[in-house]
Amino acid sequence: MSTDSGGAPYDAVLMDAVADLGGALRGLVDASVRTAVPAADLAEAAAVVREVTGRLTASVRPPGQLPALDDPVQFRRVYNPATGVGSALAPPLRLREEPGGVVGEAVFGLAYEGPPGFLHGGMSGLVMDQVLGAATIRAGLWGMTARLELDYRRPVPLDTPIVCRARVTEAGGRKSVVTGTIALADEPDRPLVEARAVFVLPREELRAEYFARVTDASGRHAPPSRPTDATAPGSAE
Repeated sequence: MSTDSGGAPYDAVLMDAVADLGGALRGLVDASVRTAVPAADLAEAAAVVREVTGRLTASVRPPGQLPALDDPVQFRRVYNPATGVGSALAPPLRLREEPGGVVGEAVFGLAYEGPPGFLHGGMSGLVMDQVLGAATIRAGLWGMTARLELDYRRPVPLDTPIVCRARVTEAGGRKSVVTGTIALADEPDRPLVEARAVFVLPREELRAEYFARVTDASGRHAPPSRPTDATAPGSAE
């Protein structure tokens, strides 16, 4: 067993396997949108993918059941669509702490294309929601996204290292206000996207309702004590 920065144990062998498969799947997704091979090769590849899918679905978990590697209290979410090492959807975004907030780094391939050659605007929203939420957590606060606003200053290029930053600007009661940016890694002070979010901790009765069906990998009721989908910077990397 291994532990992350918060001391929560996990199966290191399983973690390595999940991360390895996640990386392979991200490579497959990227290849699938870049490929220009003939139709016959595409059909053959599809058959292979279906065979592998059959093997992976021999044992599956239902919605609401956490993967064995997840720990919401430690914000370790291995299949998170922005940061999860096991997710074929995630770039993945790599988060870490910095003075006053958090910083994230990623490179977006053609799978995330909106305007030709540039990042889809909805992906900017997904990424910033994650980064802003992580900044809230690192400030000792937490909640669920109540409002997310983005200003698109310039398009975000694909296949180019980018950097995201976020920090909490206001906090009081159950509400936190967080701001952040997306910029090129080479020009971190020239925002391409600016974001502002409001995170609200739901009332206790609503938290009980929202997470009533959440269980751990064994099926035991295990609602998160900090209801958020944010992943801790550096966890499960």
